[in-house]
Amino acid sequence: MATAVTDAELLTGVRRHDPAAWQSLIDRFQGRLLSFAEHRLQDRSAAEDVVQETFLGFLISLANYDARTPVEAFLFAIAAHKLTDALRRRGVRPRLFATFTTDEASPDPIGRERKASSLAQSMERRVAREQVLQRCLKDWIAQWLSRGEYERLKCVELLFVVGLANQDAARRLDISEQAVANHKAFIVQKLKDAAKAARLRDVDWTSLETAS
Repeated sequence: MATAVTDAELLTGVRRHDPAAWQSLIDRFQGRLLSFAEHRLQDRSAAEDVVQETFLGFLISLANYDARTPVEAFLFAIAAHKLTDALRRRGVRPRLFATFTTDEASPDPIGRERKASSLAQSMERRVAREQVLQRCLKDWIAQWLSRGEYERLKCVELLFVVGLANQDAARRLDISEQAVANHKAFIVQKLKDAAKAARLRDVDWTSLETAS
């Protein structure tokens, strides 16, 4: 029986410019990335564009890739940024992604470029934030499902992924705005606690706390 090729082995092949390794990497992660993007964009063509941009971004960032970071986490961190851009072009602000993926560096002055080391550190910080967010959401969603807390789950999706205001989320779920505000406050505090535990010091919570 053939032994499955590991992500690290595929990555080695990609770095050696092996077309077969690159195609295998795409085949391994493309479906999950496409599902992730399409679920949020509700547009197959736009989701495919996001996935293509994700793989391109992966290649561009490969020189700065830290092997301690899982390839999947690295790809999904890039995809989250591409998805954020796509949603913003539609006039939607995906607040949860924006909060955990905000790069502390503002656009560079004209004629000045960021050094490669700065880009690498920035990507590492973004990946760390994405990993914390992914781990927290996975645990919380499992808990909410087991407890039948579907209202909170739906509220989180509408507020932090779709980007609806409190009033619109309340109307969509047919609950009070106060109930929505309570769910938001609960999640924001949980995220703050998780970020503190992970020693993430550069997360901007303003967009979550003030959005209504």
